[in-house]
Amino acid sequence: MEKNTNTNHTSDDNNDKNHTNEEQEKIILNPNFEDGLNNWTGRACKIVLHESMDSGKIVPLSGKVFAAATQRKDTWNGIQQEISGRFRRKRVYEVTAVVRIFGNNVTSATVQATLWVLNANKREQYIVIANVQATDKNWVELKGKFVIHGSPSRVILYLEGPPPRADILLNSLVVQHAKRNRPSPPPFYENPGFGVNIVENSEVLDGGTKPWFTLGNCKLSVGQGAPRTLPPMARDTLGPHKPLGGNYIIVTNRTQTWMGPAQMITDKIKLFLTYQISAWVKLGVGVSGSSMSPQNVNIALSVDNQWVNGGQVEVTVGDTWHEIAGSFRLEKQPQNVMVYVQGPGAGIDLMIAALQIFPVDRRERVRCLKRQVDEVRKRDIVLKFSGLNDDESFDLFPYIVKVKQTYNSFPVGTCINRTDIDNEDFVDFFTKNFNWAVFGNELKWYATEAERGKVNYQDADDMLDLCIGNNINVRGHCIFWEVESTVQPWVRQLNKTDLMNAVQKRLTDLLTRYKGKFKHYDVNNEMLHGSFYQDRLGKGVRALMFNIAHKLDPSPLLFVNDYHVEDGDDPRSSPEKYIKLVLDLEAQGATVGGIGIQGHIDSPVGAIVCSALDMLSVLGRPIWFTELDVSSSNEYVRGEDLEVMLWEAFAHPSVEGIMLWGFWELSMSRENANLVEGEGEVNEAGKRFLEVKQEWLSHAYGIINDESEFTFRGYHGTYAVEICTPAGIVLKTFVVEKGDTPLVISIDLSSL
Repeated sequence: MEKNTNTNHTSDDNNDKNHTNEEQEKIILNPNFEDGLNNWTGRACKIVLHESMDSGKIVPLSGKVFAAATQRKDTWNGIQQEISGRFRRKRVYEVTAVVRIFGNNVTSATVQATLWVLNANKREQYIVIANVQATDKNWVELKGKFVIHGSPSRVILYLEGPPPRADILLNSLVVQHAKRNRPSPPPFYENPGFGVNIVENSEVLDGGTKPWFTLGNCKLSVGQGAPRTLPPMARDTLGPHKPLGGNYIIVTNRTQTWMGPAQMITDKIKLFLTYQISAWVKLGVGVSGSSMSPQNVNIALSVDNQWVNGGQVEVTVGDTWHEIAGSFRLEKQPQNVMVYVQGPGAGIDLMIAALQIFPVDRRERVRCLKRQVDEVRKRDIVLKFSGLNDDESFDLFPYIVKVKQTYNSFPVGTCINRTDIDNEDFVDFFTKNFNWAVFGNELKWYATEAERGKVNYQDADDMLDLCIGNNINVRGHCIFWEVESTVQPWVRQLNKTDLMNAVQKRLTDLLTRYKGKFKHYDVNNEMLHGSFYQDRLGKGVRALMFNIAHKLDPSPLLFVNDYHVEDGDDPRSSPEKYIKLVLDLEAQGATVGGIGIQGHIDSPVGAIVCSALDMLSVLGRPIWFTELDVSSSNEYVRGEDLEVMLWEAFAHPSVEGIMLWGFWELSMSRENANLVEGEGEVNEAGKRFLEVKQEWLSHAYGIINDESEFTFRGYHGTYAVEICTPAGIVLKTFVVEKGDTPLVISIDLSSL
């Protein structure tokens, strides 16, 4: 889904006593322009020094002067400094700059700090460090981190971003070693109240609506006839529940989409707890008459006037009751929290019943999933021994069997980027802990052919060679991307005929070059969220992409791939709409081999995720989490999030693989999502990940029974067995594959 723009590293030389002391390390020379413009240059523009500008309205925030990058003719023009030879490889640095903009009637623009890196093989790379929205009114701080993995011949740090002819003003720019902060302790939940609804009067049983109030001048009243059971996803989390009263809140006289019922819940929210939201909703004919088009209903929270999504669903007026579900978590103490329901068009009546907001006991959910995993991912194994009948010592000395699983065959992979593989520490963690990979950007069309006719697969080739050399399977992501903003400009400018020719050439180039090397392809990424190719080439082009890809390389599974399918946050990508997309493609003859759920998820709740998986399972296709990441400022909570998702996927019979969307700091799309820090330390979330991986390895210990057998139940994968006998130790390996019947492994001990 998201682009990866950064790199990674570890600290193999932190104890290098011969290196310059940290306090004396000077990455940026003349950072405050105390020595004029020495060491600074313009990147295709002019730089000048000022004591003030705009008739004295602009003065330095600190010091006596500031620099301006002026006469800029393109967005990438700006002020720069070469830092070659002054940084340490695999060391995390933090950039802090004070910036603003001026001129050309531009009042606000993005200013970005970027690294240009020229590697020894002349391969260029651009690393986005950070960006900030700057204005012409005040100085603002731009802050971000970077790391260099390889040993480049040149590195230049520069500022860019605003429109041409607007000046970039720089007061200071400092680069320092970014020391790792100690992680926050795990949250302590005193009386968490798991499963207890924090919404008051959710069933409006007494006929009154307090403490509910209205947003806007709509009207609240109470109706009768709502479902008397909790919505299914709430029921799956809470278990058996007494029947509901059947009352509901009806909102009438709605003149704006945001009008609806609201309730303050500030004092009931506990930080870092994950809350599940669930309700029944229905739409009725209002003052403007009925609307046949589906209407979006949203349960939202206003957290200090910031909108937080609590779940969305599309409902048709006059239709039946619909379940709406979502989740949220707060990690900073709020002043005011309000829950409210909104969304349908003006004049449409809104009905809400049994609104539940309750904290979820995710540890209990994981315990339940572990029991389910035993049925889904394990098999009975019988080790049947021969050659024991003539061994007189067998009755006196029982043979001891030690079974250890060395490899679980369930696919657990990760996203990698070209810059990652220059870091041997990254490669070591990657090859030890993952058996699949996917490339972040390097196979995408805009990366392989940024300019028309200039095709370059070198980065992808390098990454593929690494994976093949380490027996790691690879997903091909992606052949096309349906979202227009991700389509490179030259493709967007083609007429219909030329675009079709370019699409066919892209398919031919990619699929023939890598025939048999990628196990999967995401054919046309995010078709629920974009329609660039379909709009220009007709509805049939999507199926055509699948069909041509299959003819060029019949071996890989061809996937659809999209986001927000599993969390209830986006009506555009509901499981129902995803199912319809797949069925439409298949009706047009497309060979859809797999269902990709990206899994960029916040505050995951098992029942909601599982509900989506259950619905998608009706398609009978393998389901993969293709881009899984979770995010929390607290490493322990991040680890809990990831653990829930790993077990949720592992426990579901239709899920056949999990791909993380990265694991290393500064090499991920989302902040606070990494499992390994930038200089190689495995953080608390990473430790939880490794613990789960260990739990997915089976072990058994015992003695051979009177029937010359040793039985156990274990995960699918590779095993080593050690049999201790009076005559010595026998070693044997075997593989357990999926199967409904016990697997019998014969082991002959007669040669002892």
